Amino acid sequence: MTVFRPLLGSLLLAASLTVVACAGPTEVATTDAAETTTEAAAPSTTELTPVKFTLSWLFQGVDAPLAIALEKGYFAEEGLDVTFERGFGSADSITKIAAGQYDIGEGDMYSMMEFNEKNPDQQLVAVAIKFNRSPFVIVTKADSEFSEPAKLGGANLAAPAGDGPRRLWPVLAKEVGADPDSVQWTNVEPQLRESMLAQNNADGISCFSISCLPVLSQKLSLPQDQLNVFYYNDHGLDLYGNALIVRKDFLEANPDVVRGFVAAYIKGMKDTLADPDAALAVVTEYADAELFDTAIETERMQIAMDRLYLGPETETIGLGAVDPTRLEATIAQVAEGFGLTTIPSVEAVFDSSFLPPKEDRMP
Repeated sequence: MTVFRPLLGSLLLAASLTVVACAGPTEVATTDAAETTTEAAAPSTTELTPVKFTLSWLFQGVDAPLAIALEKGYFAEEGLDVTFERGFGSADSITKIAAGQYDIGEGDMYSMMEFNEKNPDQQLVAVAIKFNRSPFVIVTKADSEFSEPAKLGGANLAAPAGDGPRRLWPVLAKEVGADPDSVQWTNVEPQLRESMLAQNNADGISCFSISCLPVLSQKLSLPQDQLNVFYYNDHGLDLYGNALIVRKDFLEANPDVVRGFVAAYIKGMKDTLADPDAALAVVTEYADAELFDTAIETERMQIAMDRLYLGPETETIGLGAVDPTRLEATIAQVAEGFGLTTIPSVEAVFDSSFLPPKEDRMP
């Protein structure tokens, strides 16, 4: 197991600022592929409660809220000794949280719905939202005939079979008035997805924007101004992004732990939003300098700042929260897309009672 230690100095002082489900995003060598663990420094005079946390993927720039909460001692202030490990996609992290390998984790709460239906004795629930908007996108080249989702008929799209945006394509097609069967899907390994588009071996790809767009731009010379990027949120599926997820039995047994973790994490999120450049610099203190790709992580963070962390409702409901009406609508859409036998209630999917007061969550 590789343990991250703070590096001497920031790797990003000269960098300009550029973040499931369902299926995990394309892996980029920005951190060690081996299992990683980071520990928060704990005051020696205080006995802290250990908490194991899993990311949904590699440790990246968009994990700045976690890194800041560790670096500034927000978790320790809540009496918590937090360690984290990288994830291998939302489906994997959700399964491991349910199995008790982790106390809390990050993942896609819509994928969590599917897990809950299949595993009624291992129920999970989301307790805070990381991304107010989903990174689900379909990407085509700007000079192609496929200029909007309704015109994707006849396109050959590439994605892994379990990719979240791909699985929800029939629902998106219904929303935009397209025939869901008019698209041909090519199965592809995640690491080959972007090259399929760049080399014209596919008309488009479905992916997570924070994974595919930085790779297309920084590695394959396809910046966003040469692409059509169709966010599902803009076309009738107003999905939330990743959330903090916990087992219901752990929640019931350790309410103060969960409440403290959420409070510290949201403090880190507020700091991230207030100064993204400084937030990225904190991330580098925990990252492997030889593997951390500054250009990719800078662009990834910019995408998250522009499209994911905040939404129109955030100024009203604050960070970490959901609009019950919006969540109810998207639960029904995803239940249809995933073929669930029942439609879960909002309360079964998201428990807002562990959020700090709204005044402490305003960006």
